[in-house]
Amino acid sequence: MTFLGVLSGPKMGYGLGIKENGEKAKYPAHRFRSRCIFILLTIVFWWALLMVHFSFHYRSSPVQSSIGDVMISVQTQDSMSKSLSRGLSTDSTYDSSAGDSSETEKMVQKKWLKDGDVHHVNERPDMEIMNDQVDVDDDTPLEIKSVESHFDEGDPTMEQPIPGCEGRYVYVYEMDPYFNEDMVEHCDKLNIWNNWCPSVSNEGLGPPMVNTDNVFSDSDWYETNQFMLERIFHNRLKRYKCLTKDSSRAAAVFVPFYAGFEISTKLWRANISERDAAPARLYSWLAEQPEWKRYNGRDHFMVGGRITWDFRRRTDDESDWGNKLFVLSAALNMTMLSIEASPWHQNDVGIPYPTYFHPSSKRSIETWQDRVRAMDRPSLFSFVGAPRPGLSHSIRGVIKDQCIKSKQCRLLDCKGTLCQRPHKVMEIFEHSVFCLQPAGDSYTRRSTFDAMLAGCIPVFFHEYSAYTQYQWHLPSNHTSYSVLIDEGSIKNETVRIEEVLLKFTSNQIVSMRETVIQTIPRIVYADPRASSIPDVEDAFDIAIQGVIDRITLGKEVTRTNSEAISNSELDFQSKSQQGQSLHEQAAHK
Repeated sequence: MTFLGVLSGPKMGYGLGIKENGEKAKYPAHRFRSRCIFILLTIVFWWALLMVHFSFHYRSSPVQSSIGDVMISVQTQDSMSKSLSRGLSTDSTYDSSAGDSSETEKMVQKKWLKDGDVHHVNERPDMEIMNDQVDVDDDTPLEIKSVESHFDEGDPTMEQPIPGCEGRYVYVYEMDPYFNEDMVEHCDKLNIWNNWCPSVSNEGLGPPMVNTDNVFSDSDWYETNQFMLERIFHNRLKRYKCLTKDSSRAAAVFVPFYAGFEISTKLWRANISERDAAPARLYSWLAEQPEWKRYNGRDHFMVGGRITWDFRRRTDDESDWGNKLFVLSAALNMTMLSIEASPWHQNDVGIPYPTYFHPSSKRSIETWQDRVRAMDRPSLFSFVGAPRPGLSHSIRGVIKDQCIKSKQCRLLDCKGTLCQRPHKVMEIFEHSVFCLQPAGDSYTRRSTFDAMLAGCIPVFFHEYSAYTQYQWHLPSNHTSYSVLIDEGSIKNETVRIEEVLLKFTSNQIVSMRETVIQTIPRIVYADPRASSIPDVEDAFDIAIQGVIDRITLGKEVTRTNSEAISNSELDFQSKSQQGQSLHEQAAHK
């Protein structure tokens, strides 16, 4: 049946020249067909005209046309939206040398398009196609370049400036967990005598303290292991206000290697090759970093949670102690922070041992200061410790004997386990006017900071126990907060400690104690989870500023080609920028 025949059926006959009753219509069918053909031809004509118009108006540029086939190939590999977000290539440069083109790290990312294939080379997800940068060369594979989006939130160079942070930014390396978190994960293997897993909890603070005998505050006190400084410091730094992801902006670069954790597993039973393996791996990695190459490590710093001598082995004799972390040539330009520094090495700086108190607010600090200020102190002096009969130079045995013989001295012998109970130690310090701090296995003691936290005036027997160690944190006027008795006079028993301490007047004692109490915020590490405490500088804040001042001064010396400046000069000039001493501040109260 023909098309017309279909249209002329009983249901479709209207208007085609045939009525439903079979009579002839007013208009013949051939005239209707002519009109339809005319209308169809008109539609075709206008459609063709529109196509010609659009073809000329939206015609592609010659470059776009020449890569049309390639773009189709790209689209078959991925959707256009994904291609736009990832980009086809990159040729960007990251300047890591702060103006030194010889040390510029060039990061080139490209995707080559050829014969319909896409080949990825170090692709980045933050690039966009830029058609105006497409180059075509018939003699080489087609390369489509693009530039990095300057609106990418992941671009560290686009960080907004933080008020008050100019010249104080710190960059922290993202390192292999081998250097830090792996050790925390395997905390049960960090110490051959005790399980350190409780100690690493609460970001290194340890378990919360129970306020036994009402010795502590009801909060902010923890059973903190004295060797947890690396973890506490690192966690504080993660919340540092002036942290940056742009290393070119940083005044200092932190290396989060848990050196004390690492060597603790090897001090007593590993050979020197095993002890030196981690330091060698660390410096090999650092040497490849653009941040290191910028100043050859002079703006880098590290925290060692043990005394410096655990990282300063002098020989390769198997019987010699520790590893060579602090003495290898790569370490000599870095600033090394530790709980006890070497007075003879310019890159060593001592910072306080962790105490049991980690305030989370200014109010917490002030409440504690008021409490120790009001303490009744019936004992003139006290000694918490044990003799060191194996050390010929130790005066602890003599000090113990003098304490036993004095009616004004209180003794806590640490031969047993009493000194492992914080409330027993702190209770004695809180009720003593002076606290004796003789050297033990090394010059310094955690006990110094526990005693000062309790408002007790420390008595030293060697300047290396504090004065040359904690120059950033303790008052520069040593007599304003402490007493120094020559250890030689104690050893030959020409001086009695009780007689020396009885010479201080009540006014002198009150002034010294007030200086100690005003120093408390500077020698405690705030709770890492509380970030910083407004209007309070804790031990961490002071250490960071000290590092930045020291590095900045060192850069100035380097730039002016001056002679190397000694560690003591650096520390003195850094401290001079921090204002008048705490003693002077207390005198104006």
